[in-house]
Amino acid sequence: MMKRLLLLCIIVGSSATAASAVDMSALLPCKPAAQRYCERTGSSMMDLIRCGATLAAISEKVGLRCKEVLRRYGQL
Repeated sequence: MMKRLLLLCIIVGSSATAASAVDMSALLPCKPAAQRYCERTGSSMMDLIRCGATLAAISEKVGLRCKEVLRRYGQL
């Protein structure tokens, strides 16, 4: 759990400085799950990244395409 939190902080920090490195369309497969399972989820990339840890924790409830995105960005 602590590793995921550290990784999330690194991703959020690096995306703040290199926002163009992560394409918003790459995160779209997780948007429906984020809207369903995360408390405060807008359509911004930062909201979806913050929700990544939550989605990873309940990965059995998210779709295969979302799991692929979570793996790609180091959440799973």
